[in-house]
Amino acid sequence: MMDKRLLFSLAFFIVITTQSAFSQKTQLLIAKNSVGKLQFAIANKKDKKAQLAIIGDGVKAVEAAAKDSKSKKWQETWAIKSYLSSYMAITDPDQANSDKYYDLTLLAIDTAKRFDDYQDNAGLIAAANYNINILKQAKGDKAYDKQDFGAAFNYLKDVSDFFPKDTSLAVNAGLCAEAIHNENEVFNYFKRAKDNGVRNPAVFKRLAAIYISKPDLDKAIKTLQEGLALNPYNNMLNNDYINLLLDNEKYADAKQVIEGTLTVETKNKLLYYLYGYLQQKNTNMPTAETAYNKSLDIDRNYFDALYQLGLVYLNLGNDALNPAAKDIGKFSSYVNRAEVILLQAHNVNTKDKSTINLLIDIYTRKSRFDRVQELKAQLDEF
Repeated sequence: MMDKRLLFSLAFFIVITTQSAFSQKTQLLIAKNSVGKLQFAIANKKDKKAQLAIIGDGVKAVEAAAKDSKSKKWQETWAIKSYLSSYMAITDPDQANSDKYYDLTLLAIDTAKRFDDYQDNAGLIAAANYNINILKQAKGDKAYDKQDFGAAFNYLKDVSDFFPKDTSLAVNAGLCAEAIHNENEVFNYFKRAKDNGVRNPAVFKRLAAIYISKPDLDKAIKTLQEGLALNPYNNMLNNDYINLLLDNEKYADAKQVIEGTLTVETKNKLLYYLYGYLQQKNTNMPTAETAYNKSLDIDRNYFDALYQLGLVYLNLGNDALNPAAKDIGKFSSYVNRAEVILLQAHNVNTKDKSTINLLIDIYTRKSRFDRVQELKAQLDEF
């Protein structure tokens, strides 16, 4: 016959165990109901106070469930905890409390993802992740304002990785990477922005510069072309594109781009200068002279145009002395023009040695040795 005391103890154990299991499920059910109530409150635009009351009840219940020896092993517990904690973090106006629940959310998400049945509650965890990334963006923006670019980058890169199609986030992450001199990440995030349809010309300019440094000139040219397709005749991109073509001796392509741009940009001194330079390289001196003069009509003290125009006149003067011409009068006329222009260039930039040497050559031809000595003395000062 069974001892009545043992029977009573066994019955008491069963009751306690049943009550414990019931308590676990009750706490989780309260938390689950809070999720539904919160979603209803958000959908119906209830005020933050009402939302916080719902979240508070749910958080209290799910924290109890997370401490229980059995329910803390249920993935659903951590999924609900991550969801409710994330809403507490983005809703509570108290910064310290918000930060506390931000950290708790990260821990809950990490714990939830360790369970095999992760997909069963993936929706709750995805929502928590979304909220966390909204907070990360705010934290990243705040760090950027404080010029803590390392922290800003760590936050914003995560947000960009979560929202990879958002070009503004990618650009901001790239800017932070630039501030901390992380060239690889500048490239990664600016390229993400470009690949997802950004139009900002600065992105194309920066990517082209990175390709040039690799060096990958073909991709640099293609990147600038893509930027110009979205931003026709943008001065920043256009100038970089033309200079890149010139630097790589693609003169025919550069000439075509410049001619097309000059039909729209009629007041661009640099374009006229570059067009003159191309004509000068092709020994088309009269056209080069016209182009440089147009550049100087826009800026009479534009040193580069003054210097090159001086060279044009010297070249034309030398041509006048060739055996077929031997036109001394024309030679003297061009040398005089070169002198006037190069003196103006010298006044703009008194320390340019090339200009001084050209003037020394002119005054030597003219037997103006006083001026030659004066200019040589200037060279000795450098």
